Amino acid sequence: MKLVGFLTLLIFTGFAQAADVEPIKNAGPYVPSPQSVVADMLRYAEVGPNDFLIDLGSGDGRIVLTAAKLFGTRGFGVEIKENLVRRANEAAHKEGLADRVKFVKQDLFKTDISKATVITMYLLPDTVNLLKDKFLTELRPGTRIVSHDYPLTGWIPEKYVQMDLEDKIQISGVTTTLIYLYVVPAKVAGRWNAQMPPAVSRQPATLRLRQQMTRVSGSVVLDGEEVPLEDVKLRGDRLSFKLAGRKGEFTGQVKGSSIEGTLDAGGTKTPWSAALSG
Repeated sequence: MKLVGFLTLLIFTGFAQAADVEPIKNAGPYVPSPQSVVADMLRYAEVGPNDFLIDLGSGDGRIVLTAAKLFGTRGFGVEIKENLVRRANEAAHKEGLADRVKFVKQDLFKTDISKATVITMYLLPDTVNLLKDKFLTELRPGTRIVSHDYPLTGWIPEKYVQMDLEDKIQISGVTTTLIYLYVVPAKVAGRWNAQMPPAVSRQPATLRLRQQMTRVSGSVVLDGEEVPLEDVKLRGDRLSFKLAGRKGEFTGQVKGSSIEGTLDAGGTKTPWSAALSG
C-alpha cells in the first residue's frame, strides 16, 4: 500500500508540475517580429538602462536581447516552448548578456509582471485583450506597454504608428505593420478632498473624477459652486486639468490615495493637493 501511495503521489506531482506550465490559453504559433520592428518598438517606448523589460511570448529572445545590447536594459522573456527558451538563453550567454537578461518557460498569464517598467508583446488579438485586467492589476502607473500589430481594445494609445515593411510579407502576407504604445494609468476615479490655492478657493474643495481607462472627466465644487474640468489628461501617474472659465492649469502626481501638484497661472506656481475620500 505504501508503494502504491508513493507512486500515486509521484503521478499527482507530475500532473501538478505540468499544469504550472500548461498555458491557460494558447497564445498562438511562434511568429517573430522583424528586427526592424523590434528596434522601432524599443525606440517608441524610450527604453533605457534604468528600465526592466518583460517580453510576453519572447520566442527566440530578440526583443529582450536587443534591449539589453543597445540600451543596457535588464529584463526577461516568457515563452512556453522549451526549445525557444533554450535557444534564447544560449544566445544571452554567447552575447555576454546573461547577467542582464534571462528567459523562462512559463505561462504568460501566470507570470508575475509587477517588476516591469516596459512590457512588449506580439500576440494574437484575443490573447492581447485577455491580458488587460492583468496589466491593470499588476503593473504600476506609468509602465509602458508596446504591442506589435494588435491593440488593447478600449485603451487610448499614447502613440500609434503604421508603416509598410517588406519583412512582414513572409510573416503575415502583407506589408502593413502597426505599433501601439500604451501607458498604464493611475486610478483616480472617486471623490477627493482638495486644498486649492487661496486665489481659487479659501475653503476645502471637492474634486469629483470619473475614469474610463485613460479617459478622465469631472468637476470641482468651489465655495458651493460646481465647476466643470476641461482638458483633463492622465498619463501614468501624471494628472492635469483646467477649470472652465478660469485661467491656469493644474498638474499633479497621483500617489495612491493622494495627489500633490501645482497650479500654473501666468507663470506663477502655487501648490495644491487632494486626498481620496471615497
